[in-house]
Amino acid sequence: MATRILIADDHPLMRAALRQSVTQSLPDADIVEASRFEEVESALNKGDPPDTVLLDLHMPGMNGLIGLALVRNEHPAIPVIVVSAQEDPATVQRAMEYGASAFVPKSAPITQIGDAIQAVLDGSLWAPETGNQGGEEADLAAVVAGLTPQQLRVLGGIAAGKLNKQIAYEMGVAETTVKAHVTVILRRLGVHSRTQAALVASRLAFAPPPPAGEG
Repeated sequence: MATRILIADDHPLMRAALRQSVTQSLPDADIVEASRFEEVESALNKGDPPDTVLLDLHMPGMNGLIGLALVRNEHPAIPVIVVSAQEDPATVQRAMEYGASAFVPKSAPITQIGDAIQAVLDGSLWAPETGNQGGEEADLAAVVAGLTPQQLRVLGGIAAGKLNKQIAYEMGVAETTVKAHVTVILRRLGVHSRTQAALVASRLAFAPPPPAGEG
């Protein structure tokens, strides 16, 4: 059976470049594309699941590391390769802490992307060399990894500055359900207000890099 790969990026040119790198490494690969996080979730939940996902951290609906944590939470058997224009050591380390199996800068040559894909399909991890971060980020990653999918969606809404009623409407649940999730999230994060939770969430849904290239 052909290897199935999901390419998720909101920039058509970047998806084309990633498709080229995949076909160079795996000529017979079955490639599926997504331009929004909702399309990623649809592709993961319908039909044959992909063998791996090439995931942009900044596509619409993604909420940065919150979206990555949600994918890993709901589909732990599917390895994720983060492909990002934001390639500083801290971002690389954080993506790996939050469950990515590989991190490839968008500036990397096509051969590196192919190497990362092969490594992940073989069950290995792949990332550029980075310095080590302190334990605080690892602790936060562990807390986020312990949230349920619904709690992660609520956290994503908080990061986007949405009201509880907006989050409830988008999730198709009662506002009281969202409030209950917020209470759990505050306790898990060790904060006492929604504003404090929003500050923590904003660290996870970090802003995309300046529009000098792909997001």
